[in-house]
Amino acid sequence: MDIPDNVFGESLNLEDTHLKEGFEEGYETGFASGKDDGRDVGLKTGFITGEELGFYRGCIDVWNSAIQIEPTCFSTRVQKNIKEMDESVSKYPILEPENESVTDIMGSLRLKFRAICATLNVNSTKLHHQTLTMHTPILLLSLAVSIAIVSAFSPADHYLIDCGTTASTVVDLDHRRFTGDGSSPTLSATKSLASKSSNPDPNLSPVYNTARVFTKPSDYKFKIKQKGSILVRIHFFKFDFENIGSTCHDQFHVSANGYVLLHNFSAPKGNPRIKDFLIPVDDDELVIRFIPVDKTSFAFVNAIEVISAPEDLIANVYVISNQNITHAFETVYRVSVGGVKVTPFNDSLWRNWVPDDEFLKLDDGSMKSYTKLHFDGRINYRLGGASREVGPDNMYNSARLLSSSNDSIPKLNMTWVFPVNKGFSYLVRLHFCDIASISIGMIYFNVYINGNLVYENLDLSSLTNYMLASPFYADFVVDPEKFSDVIRVDIGPSKLSMAHAVDGILNGVEIWKMNNSMGGLDGEVCVGQLESKSQSGGQMSRLLSLTAAVCLLAIAFLVMRRKTGAKDSVGWSRVPVDVSEIDLKSSYLRSAGANV
Repeated sequence: MDIPDNVFGESLNLEDTHLKEGFEEGYETGFASGKDDGRDVGLKTGFITGEELGFYRGCIDVWNSAIQIEPTCFSTRVQKNIKEMDESVSKYPILEPENESVTDIMGSLRLKFRAICATLNVNSTKLHHQTLTMHTPILLLSLAVSIAIVSAFSPADHYLIDCGTTASTVVDLDHRRFTGDGSSPTLSATKSLASKSSNPDPNLSPVYNTARVFTKPSDYKFKIKQKGSILVRIHFFKFDFENIGSTCHDQFHVSANGYVLLHNFSAPKGNPRIKDFLIPVDDDELVIRFIPVDKTSFAFVNAIEVISAPEDLIANVYVISNQNITHAFETVYRVSVGGVKVTPFNDSLWRNWVPDDEFLKLDDGSMKSYTKLHFDGRINYRLGGASREVGPDNMYNSARLLSSSNDSIPKLNMTWVFPVNKGFSYLVRLHFCDIASISIGMIYFNVYINGNLVYENLDLSSLTNYMLASPFYADFVVDPEKFSDVIRVDIGPSKLSMAHAVDGILNGVEIWKMNNSMGGLDGEVCVGQLESKSQSGGQMSRLLSLTAAVCLLAIAFLVMRRKTGAKDSVGWSRVPVDVSEIDLKSSYLRSAGANV
């Protein structure tokens, strides 16, 4: 049988055919399968990338909202990182997955996010993982809480002492936790008694249910981490103290680091009394000393607060008679003008602000031009301006206005009168916030203190970088010796005031007493004199002679300073202000104003 010459060639061709057909079939199947798998992988990768970018966008939006509300809530470096993250997310090439820059951009985003979280003390890995298990609103709420905690005032030194108890924790009406002095190392008493009220008032804070009673000079000593101005709040509420003789009475002195805070003090019965001080501390310790006046008297205290003051709250060095003098302060008045009482719960420094009604001086027909205003919008705190520690929202969102309802501008002033004690200088702070105007540049007015023009044509728009509802404050040192025993504040229209507009506004007033040259905030007396009466025999005579000599020299200096100052001073001086970041206070305020 003959074999065709091309039989093997045909077999080889058949094999090539089957190989080709198998390859094409396998290619089509693999292509289809790979396409499906590729789509799944691409969708998964794209989803993960989009989810991460969306997470960063949500964080950035929350952070930017926080900055808009409180510009100082983050440091400059953190705000720079947030801005750069915002720019990176915005320019991410979402529709160009093969763009070579995506890896670098995502790496930069992750680094900046971790840096920001480290500053906020937030676990970035845990927070990022929560995006897979937590709904976005809950996640952002958690993030917002972290921001709120960071931006809240957090003092380096913060002592809340409930006196006369060993309880480790006592919660007051404002939800603050006080520590009993019996379980605190701050108390250093030679002879004291812990007293508890037998009939506590349920409407009062529980810190007033107990008291520490002293029959000998005794101290509270506080270790200070941050030197500078320290807020000292001392609470007094007199009830029937146990184990105190019927012939004894409460009359005592209080001093702190060389300053006389209270002299011959006796607490009134019936209502709590809170004495509020700002003490400069240059040492590592603050010592508050309670000194009974004599052997038939005693001292007592219910609670003590010692808190580091914010740096922007108040300067403790002011120029008096061309000299830089460090001062202690006692709060005399803290007034919310046109508003209701602001309680410690609504103040970041736990202060009380009282309404202005009792200080407002009214003339016939004046009430027709006086208007109370409450503002429901947001107060625009600005970097370099007044912070919430300087003044709370609930003070700045109310005001009293002087306005015209027709074509004529009212020819009168709004006037407040504050009684004060002679023998001291006073720091007067006036708070302004334009919550009344419908547009910038529409409010101009004059400000007077004790009848002297201290601000002419005050323009709140220019002072707040042309932003409505933005706080501004001005400080003045006043010496009422040149006048009477009152400080008078007037707000009135100026030459630039306009009809059918606001012709004057005031939101708040604070007045602090400044210590005299003897270091006293209560009477012309030295700390050494307070101690002299507690000595006995020859020791007392020698100490008293030395103390008398020192105090006489101090009194002589005080009298000479007043006489010298009286030659060219008429009672007030504008406090220089230094605003490093944003110039919210005009050069007119910062300039050394002539003494009035």
